[in-house]
Amino acid sequence: MRIVGLTGGMGMGKSTVAAMLARAGLPVFDADATVRSLQAENGAALPAIACLVPSAVHNGHLDRAVLRQAVVTQPGLLRQLERIMHPMVWAARNRFLAHYRQIGTPWVVLDVPLLFEAGGNRLCDYVMVVSAPPWVQAARVAKRRNVPVAEARKLIARQMPDARKRLLADIVIETGVPLAQTQRQVRTLLRVLKA
Repeated sequence: MRIVGLTGGMGMGKSTVAAMLARAGLPVFDADATVRSLQAENGAALPAIACLVPSAVHNGHLDRAVLRQAVVTQPGLLRQLERIMHPMVWAARNRFLAHYRQIGTPWVVLDVPLLFEAGGNRLCDYVMVVSAPPWVQAARVAKRRNVPVAEARKLIARQMPDARKRLLADIVIETGVPLAQTQRQVRTLLRVLKA
């Protein structure tokens, strides 16, 4: 079994590309969905998060707005949260890989925003970075998070720069273009994988 790593900063269109790959029949491990599950009502990560930011967890529920604000105002907090979440996500990823390896699937996709930062790229045979111009990214993040563009840029600045990810990629999928162009890029990638 071979592994495609799919990554990109927030607001880059990674979920759209992951959905295209899933529709093409590739099993996709969604790290963001795994995080949401771990942080859902009474999720496995909530006790540890509550130790770091007590005001963010109430009666088994995570207040994402409180946690997001804490991350923005406390520079070291993001790293502490990653030390909680990464091992839990890695365990889920390993179960995903074991399952598809056992049934003989030729290609799988690891959709992981922090693929390079967490070292997950070392597991991959091929790494794809989804990218868009900075103004497109900031506008998407601001809209999705319902925050001002200035706050969106602060959140983006905490991640590995897009230029660095592009340099580390085997292929870059552009999403700041019409959707049909992104779809053509993905189809080209799929032809390469099948070859």
